[in-house]
Amino acid sequence: MIDKKINTTNEALMARVAAGDKHAFEALLYRYQQSIINFIFRFLGDRSEAEDLTQEVFLSVWKSAGTYKPKAKFTTWLYRIAVNLCINRQRSLRIRKWFTASNPDSRPQSPNGRFVANMGVTQRTPEDDLMQLELSQQLGKALAGLPTSQRLAVILKFYDELSYHEIAQILGRSVSAVDSLLVRAKKKLRKDLMDS
Repeated sequence: MIDKKINTTNEALMARVAAGDKHAFEALLYRYQQSIINFIFRFLGDRSEAEDLTQEVFLSVWKSAGTYKPKAKFTTWLYRIAVNLCINRQRSLRIRKWFTASNPDSRPQSPNGRFVANMGVTQRTPEDDLMQLELSQQLGKALAGLPTSQRLAVILKFYDELSYHEIAQILGRSVSAVDSLLVRAKKKLRKDLMDS
């Protein structure tokens, strides 16, 4: 039985996972599974894909536990795994979509890029719900239109609330490059939202 309030560092848990401790792995899973699902969902726009890919992220954590070295924060390492898997999945989805589009006998795929934002509204009317849905769809479409590196930077900064330094480590870029990505992304999002 897992103690969900286990009070130890991520690095100590990873050392225990490396020794085959399933309870330590479950503690990490409990701490970060929902954050990773949300991150992947915001990037890919598909809840089912996000859940599947999150399983792959944590399978990778389990398999890589023996080689894990705490040079950076555990969360930076974890998000790096998620980013790499997201980029690979995005490529495979593009290839699959291209083959589907070029095959007239195949069924159309469900659209990628759906996005639901939690706006934090407490007293909502049906009109509020409709406006929130429209805004979420516009924001999702604008976010999906960003280049991959800009979209990753925006999601990591504004949804996962990571620092510029952490984002730089995750994306393998300098802090100034992350700042530049975010500035360009904000300009493009502002323009796209104003045009829609």
